[in-house]
Amino acid sequence: MKNIEIKDIKVLYSEEEIKTRVVEIAKKLNHIYADEEVCVICVLKGAIMFATDLVRELNMPLSMEFIRLSSYGHATESSGKVNAVDIKLPDLNDKNVIIVEDIVDTGLTAKFLLDFLNANFRVKSLKFISLLDKKISRKTEVEPDLYGFDIDDKFVVGYGLDYDGKFRNLKFIGYADKALLV
Repeated sequence: MKNIEIKDIKVLYSEEEIKTRVVEIAKKLNHIYADEEVCVICVLKGAIMFATDLVRELNMPLSMEFIRLSSYGHATESSGKVNAVDIKLPDLNDKNVIIVEDIVDTGLTAKFLLDFLNANFRVKSLKFISLLDKKISRKTEVEPDLYGFDIDDKFVVGYGLDYDGKFRNLKFIGYADKALLV
């Protein structure tokens, strides 16, 4: 694994583009859940920036929960196996639930989480929201209900997404040439 530096990262989506899209998604959720209470589940660690900005734009009463799932073996590739690092949740029966994820690529993590919720709770409603949708990598038929941006076959960092634990703090979403990542 090479040592990537900030100068190697190219902007894919700017801070302004992200802010605009977060507000657009929030408006849709505010319309869907007008006068309803929701429980927002943030999938750590990657979705933390997106979830935080999103809930600030939501107008309904809400609670937040945090879970940790992982499917990355090597720093840039899914292992194909989902690891439930921390998935303790309160009773979600008869609740409106919004799952906030950073990226749907293979769809394995999303499918695992949706299957887990459906097996353990009878929620009132369930929306799966992802900042990024990487359809090119999909291995399951899971699709987010709402998403921020489509991306092609790039490994992205910033705005919560990392490379080997680094670059989560970037205000934009960027990528490095794949040759630098191996």
